[in-house]
Amino acid sequence: MSKYSIAEFIRQTEQNDELKAKFELETPRMLEVNLKDFIWAKAGSMIAYNGKIKFEREGILEHGIGTLFKKAFTGEGASLMKATGEGALYLADKGKKIIILELHNETIFVNGNDLLAFEPTVKHEIKLMRKVAGMMAGGLFNIRCSGSGLIAITSHYEPLTLRVTPGKPVLTDPSATVAWSGNLTPEFQTDISFKTFIGRASGESIQLRFEGNGFVIVQPYEEVYFQQSQS
Repeated sequence: MSKYSIAEFIRQTEQNDELKAKFELETPRMLEVNLKDFIWAKAGSMIAYNGKIKFEREGILEHGIGTLFKKAFTGEGASLMKATGEGALYLADKGKKIIILELHNETIFVNGNDLLAFEPTVKHEIKLMRKVAGMMAGGLFNIRCSGSGLIAITSHYEPLTLRVTPGKPVLTDPSATVAWSGNLTPEFQTDISFKTFIGRASGESIQLRFEGNGFVIVQPYEEVYFQQSQS
């Protein structure tokens, strides 16, 4: 059989029916969810499914008025959908690499644009990063995931995890920061004036400073969160 034949292509890329865990990587950039009840997923991330699955956009009062207020400021990046039913569900997000993590009564903060899916046993809460409000659009928020269960996060290309230890802070570009451990509270650090900021969209002048004991996950890619002024 030719290595370029259609049959060989199907053999190499077809669904692997042997995988039966709740979350599995069908490919490094495609998540398979073996659904038997429901999960939360990033709105618009469904690319295929089989079985009987119903999709509903997260209700505006699904998690209380506080979340509703926060969502008014975070835009589409934090929008979730509920996938309910039974079958195989396939999720992806702009070809980004997918990382599956299992929480055991733990907490992790994830950039609002990088949370792909999570089990209903994982509690989530939108957290606004209020400092430098008005300077960034879409990148001001993250999602606190806590409890026990599976979550899937995304990264442009291969992620890097940096250890944060006492006395050795880690500074990151907010646009390249994917997630961090729940015991860390980053602070914005800026070395620019309003005059130098106007007309620029450079993330290097604003950093997130992490101090304490934990970890930070970064990606080799800067997502654009800065709001361009228009005249």
